[in-house]
Amino acid sequence: MNREATVLAHKTFHRYTTRRKQGGSQSANDNAKGNAHSAGSSIRRYNEQALTDEVRLLLKDWKTLLDTSELLFIRATGVTNRRTLFGPYEDQVLQSNDPRIRGFPFSTRRATQNELMRSFIELTRLKIQEINPAVTEKPQQETPAKTASKPPKPAPPKLSEAEETALLHTSQLQAFIRRSKLPALLSYLKNNELSADFLFQPADAQPNYHSPTPLHLSANQNSATLVSGLLVKGGANPALKNGEGKTAFELAGDRATRDAFRVARDELGEGGGKGKWDWEVARVPPPMKREEAEKRDEREKKENEKREAERRKAEEQRLKTQGPKVADNKPSRGGKGLMDGGVQKTAQEKREEEARGLTPEQRMKLDRERRARAAEERMRRMQAGG
Repeated sequence: MNREATVLAHKTFHRYTTRRKQGGSQSANDNAKGNAHSAGSSIRRYNEQALTDEVRLLLKDWKTLLDTSELLFIRATGVTNRRTLFGPYEDQVLQSNDPRIRGFPFSTRRATQNELMRSFIELTRLKIQEINPAVTEKPQQETPAKTASKPPKPAPPKLSEAEETALLHTSQLQAFIRRSKLPALLSYLKNNELSADFLFQPADAQPNYHSPTPLHLSANQNSATLVSGLLVKGGANPALKNGEGKTAFELAGDRATRDAFRVARDELGEGGGKGKWDWEVARVPPPMKREEAEKRDEREKKENEKREAERRKAEEQRLKTQGPKVADNKPSRGGKGLMDGGVQKTAQEKREEEARGLTPEQRMKLDRERRARAAEERMRRMQAGG
């Protein structure tokens, strides 16, 4: 029996209220982070309130139809949507505790008239489906065989208390080194009575195979401060080698870190004298005075700053010279300028001409200003029309 439904009243609204590509209503974002002051947020805030007023006014117009209905099927997800329907507000039409209210027992798509008609048919039509017992019993019989063939997962090996402690020390020490926290690193070694040559665990893990000790990892991180502190204050052994046969010095990737080894060699002394390390075995070059290393650092820093200043100056000069040159050539592209009777420039051409010669940051700022002006103009027209 197929009867067509008669629509007594229908109405759909469309308002821009959600944040593009981010989702969520503007009111939810305001509640979480405070009121935004952009033009887009003002439009969304205005549209949310307008949508609420329109829906409540429509419910008031439909009050007679709603009061005579046996059941009311409603889908309103989210706090904002439920507050729009159920208030509380003055002259409220729907009550959340109305026993006639039901939810849709299936998924629904965008709230259009066609979707509501489809939902109405789903709710009011009886469906009959024939079930063949032989077909349904067969998969049930095969299921145990499939589950039985699955091999059980091997249980992870249980670690001893000493192994767990070593893993904890490893994670703490590596965290201090990666954040270049020298005082915290030395304090942790002292408080836990650990050697500066503590071997990271597990030893067969690739990062620990390459950098097995704090000194190796510090050199690999190019941290001259940590290298100097571990050698001079911590007493780390520079002659220890990793799984690849390399000392900590050979993992250093910049000159400042390599100089830290040479300064430590000068301050700690040679093996056989007051020092206790064989620096030749550690493959560290001849010693260097700390003052000499600091002077070289300062000299290189000034040279780098000078090169950077010259580069910026050349870039600014290039922008100054190329900017007007491009603008002067623009009218001659078509053979005539606007004063000579040529066609008027399009809006796109004007925008391109305005942006020509600007840096990427200046282009982004110009685009933001354009979008804000356009949004304010739309807002003004909407308020004038409403």
